[in-house]
This record gives sequence, structure tokens and C-alpha cells, in this order.
Amino acid sequence: MEKVFTLRSFLTGILLSIFIAVYDHVSVDINNGSYLAIDHMPVAAVTLFFFLVFFVNTILKRIKQKLAFRPGELLLVYCMMLVACSVTEMGLGSQILPLISAPSYYANPQNEWSTLIVPHLNKNLIITDPEAVTYFFEGLPKGKSIPWTPWIKPLSLWIPFLLVFYFCTICIVVMLRKQWMEREKLVYPLTILPMEMVKEQNIQGKRSYLPGFFKNPLMWLGFGIAFLAGTFIALHAYNELIPATKLAQNVPIFRNTQNLTFRASFPVIGFVYFANLEVSFSLWFFSLVFQIIKGIFNITGISSTENIGIYGCAGYAIFAHLGTGAMFAMVGYSLYIARNHFKDIWRNAIGKKVVDDSEEILSYKTAFWGFIIGSLIVLGWLKYSGLNLTIGLVFYVFALIIFLVLTRVVCEAGIPTLVATIISSSIIISMWGSKHIPISVLVALGLTYVYSADLRTFPMAASSMSLKIMDRFSKAKRYLFWAIMAAIVVNIIATMIFMLKISYKYGGINLNSWFFKGGPQAPFDYIADLIKNPTDSNKIGWLCRGIGLAVMSGLMFMRQQFLWWPLHPIGFVIGPVWLMDQLWFSIFIAWLIKKIILKYGGVQVYEKSKYFFLGLPLGFYTCAGIWVFIDFLAKKHGNVVFWI
Repeated sequence: MEKVFTLRSFLTGILLSIFIAVYDHVSVDINNGSYLAIDHMPVAAVTLFFFLVFFVNTILKRIKQKLAFRPGELLLVYCMMLVACSVTEMGLGSQILPLISAPSYYANPQNEWSTLIVPHLNKNLIITDPEAVTYFFEGLPKGKSIPWTPWIKPLSLWIPFLLVFYFCTICIVVMLRKQWMEREKLVYPLTILPMEMVKEQNIQGKRSYLPGFFKNPLMWLGFGIAFLAGTFIALHAYNELIPATKLAQNVPIFRNTQNLTFRASFPVIGFVYFANLEVSFSLWFFSLVFQIIKGIFNITGISSTENIGIYGCAGYAIFAHLGTGAMFAMVGYSLYIARNHFKDIWRNAIGKKVVDDSEEILSYKTAFWGFIIGSLIVLGWLKYSGLNLTIGLVFYVFALIIFLVLTRVVCEAGIPTLVATIISSSIIISMWGSKHIPISVLVALGLTYVYSADLRTFPMAASSMSLKIMDRFSKAKRYLFWAIMAAIVVNIIATMIFMLKISYKYGGINLNSWFFKGGPQAPFDYIADLIKNPTDSNKIGWLCRGIGLAVMSGLMFMRQQFLWWPLHPIGFVIGPVWLMDQLWFSIFIAWLIKKIILKYGGVQVYEKSKYFFLGLPLGFYTCAGIWVFIDFLAKKHGNVVFWI
């Protein structure tokens, strides 16, 4: 059996996990360029893996075969980069520092935060030092040094909590791995690219320095098309006479109240191509259905005035609540069909039954009790932050449901970028009504935006994909857990240090405008509005959640009972979100091409064509990754090659 966890593979993964913090934030904050760690399939991890496999490892093979990394070692490095990317930007790194300092900096007489928000915050979890906050957003005066001390206490409270929270989500992934991979046989489309990139050819009597993936002309054709398209986008930023590749076109519909977006996303086309046809069909079908319904609502004046915040289906609270009910139904059904598996885990955890868990990165006993104990710590911390036990518990359960649903969709549908229809804190406020929630609890819910609001990426999904990637390396399983946790820890530390350095050097308000301006103010503006305009429990919300639960249950029932039923429930649960409005056309393209190929060419043609579709995201990501270095050297700002 191939040895996977070696000192060199682990150290390489650690070093690249640290480098990713610098690489991403140079692009996003200093260059104001492409987003390298915003999605479940991050540009940074794919680009660095490409250079590691294609260039570095090839050179090592030519020097001496034994010096080269083996496929398992390379995949371990990739998994570490994958989870590192999940916390360096959108998942945490770009959120936490601006958000915990925003109440002190952005409070003014107009927003009334000084009386509505700041007095109710746990001062140990935010930055209150006036100089530290001001210089963080505006930059240090000449001769001043970075004030590290004010940040030590808040981060020393936040980071352990976040690590325990992430550990709990990994425990869930461990307990679900066998059910998803072996019993339900999910496809995991996002894991195919890295595994194909390291797959070695067995050519008798010949030494191959490159994996067969890089010798396939169809792969290079897809790579070249996407790379060229990205290059023209980048060059246009330098010279407007060079035409930029236009990848999106909006068509006004429903009396110009809504746009129908036709966007060609190379990553989405490439990855969704590997999803099951019924899944990809349902994704674009339900997206169009919800867009039509939105249009009808727009021209007929049907709407909800409820304020649910900016995340998910902002402006369409009805759809947010439909999605909530659908998520509840999806998780409930998933747990029901896995009930026998969970019974085995429970019996194993209490010592009544021996269950083979040698294929897991944690024993079932460790995963089960780790989740229970970790959850108690999480709940204790949430109470410390200002939530009461009831709302803390409900918030935690709802957050886990959302994380679990998104992880399932990513693993089954292969959509690299995704959010839920609503976030946990907004569900609670809608259900309770802000007038029935103490102000201190409302304000504490604002702090949860650090890790449970803008959910385009998070460690739970990255860890689940890592288990799939390393599935055939049974001897490396227990080491994988420590590799994942180490990558998360070192990246968070590296990200915090680098973010503080560049913020104090350039001034945060001169860096990425969303992460330092719009994003940090959003939760507290939302909470302040709820305090000034108290709301009651939203009855329409309860009705819509019930409808969503019923429709989702019906879809799951039909799929289980009738083989001819064409609609997969996964399309309904995420159909209303704004990202699907952007991605439906790319999903449609992938579905249509795959359907035609399978119908007229069969499985053999499909197997050959897959390299072209793997080349599309690889080419586009690599292009975006390369231009980060060029833009940095050229001091070019605002050159966004990749966003979606």
C-alpha cells in the first residue's frame, strides 16, 4: 500500500496552507483582483496544485524518480490546501477582523449604534481600543507600530471556539461518510479533477514523467479555451482596446423588473458535467421556475415586507422560508434513511457493539463523543457571547442543518459556488419576532455573521471532499484528520497576522470594499433596524416553511417511489438563491451536452470527453492564479479575472 502521510507531504501542505493566506489576500485586498478562496473549489488550491504536479513534480522525476511525490502524497497536500482555503477568505479570514472592529469604527449618530448596538456587545469579543480600530481601517501614521495587544484577547477567545465548531462539523462528516459514499454512492464531482491530475499511466517498459491527464489533447483544448478567455479579460484591464471576453448577458424580462442572466462559467460547466443528469436537470429547471415566480410577483405586486437581512434570498423572504422548510425536510429524510447506520454508531459509542471504523479518519466513538462534548463547548461559548441557552441551542441546530445541506449539495451536484436561501440567525428572528428577543441576544446574533452568514465556503464541505479524495488510501485515514486540523490552524494564524499587517499598512477601507465596508456593517445595520422597528413572529414565514417542507417531502417521496420521476429534490432546496440565477445557464449547458453525448455516443464517448470538461475549470483557475502575480508586479488594481 502506497505511503501517503510522509513528513515532506505534511510539511508541503503546511507551507502551502500558509502561502495561501498571503496569495489570496494579495489578490483580494492589495490587488483588488480575483477571488482565490471564495468557493468550495478554490482557485488558489487548484492553481498551486497544478504547478506542484505539472512543474515541480515533473522536475523532481527527471532529477530522480524517488524524489518525486507519489499520488497519495500529492492528494494529501491538495486536501490540506482545500481546507485552508475554506477559512482564509469568505469562510472566515476576510470576515472576522473587520466585523469585530466594525461596531467601534462605524458607529455614528445616524446609525445610532452607540446606543443600540455597542452597549450590548460582549466587550471581550470585539475591539474597543480607539487607536487600534481607527488605524486598522485607515492605516498607521508614519512612525507608528502595529498595536497587536488589543487583538490578542478577542482572537484568543474566538479562535478556540471556531476550532471546536469546525471539529464538530468534521465529526458529522465522519459519521456520514459511509452513508454518503458507500450506501448512497454520491458522485462528488468536485473531487474528480485533483484525482485525475495525479493518476499515473502504466505503460510497460516506458518511464512517464507526466500523469496521463496532462497528455490528453482534449484536456488541453478545454484548458486553452478557458485560459484564453481569462487572458483577454485580464488584458482588457490593461488596455481597453483589447476586447474582453464577455461571459454573461442579461436579458430584461417581466416588464424590466428582472434580468434573466445567460452566463458561461467555465468552472460550473466543467464540474456539473459530472453530476447525475437528473440532478443537473433539476438544478436549472427549478432555478428557472423560481425566476418566473419572482417575475410574476414583481409585476403583480406580491411581496413580503419582512426584513431577513442581506444573505440568501434577500428581498424575497417568501422563498427564503420555502427554502428553510425544504432544508428541514432534506436533513430529516437524510437522517431517517441513515438511521441504521447511526444506530450502529450509537451502539459502538456506548460499547455495546463493535463496528468496523478502520476506514474513518476518526473512530466512531471519538466522532460521536467528540461531537457531543464539542457541541456543549460551542453552546457554552454562544451563551458567553450573549445568546441565551434556548436561542443558542436553536441557532446551533439550524446552523448545522444549513451547513449539512450545503455540504450535501456540493458533494452531489458539484456546484463550486453556493449559498443557502437563508441563514440561521435570520430564521430565529423570523420565528420569534425581534420584539420577543432581548436586545443583548439580538446583538449577539449579529456576531454570528463571522462564521455562519456568507457561506460560500466552509471547512465541513472541504473536509467531506477530502474524505472522498483520500478514500482509497486506507492507511492514511487517521493521519488525514490531523493534517486537516493542522492546515486550518496554521492558515487561520497566518491569515490573521497577514490581514493585520496589510490593514495597518494600507488601511482596511482601501482594501476590499465588501469585506471592510459593506460586509462588517450589514449585521449591525440589520439588528439596529430590528431594535428600532420591532417585529412579531412572522406568520407568513411559518406558512411558507410548512409549504417548503411539504413540497420537498413530496419531491423526495416521488423520487423514491417512481423511477420515471424526473425532478431531483436538490434543485428545489437551492433553486431560489441568487447564485443560481447566475449559474442556471452554465448548468443547462453541462446537462444538455452530457445528455446528447450519452444518448448518441454512449459511455465510451462520455469517458473520453470528460478530459475536455476537466480542462475548462483548470484553465480558467490557472489563468486567474497567474494574473495575480502579474498584477502584483505591475501594481495593477481591479483586474478581476475570476469571481464566479
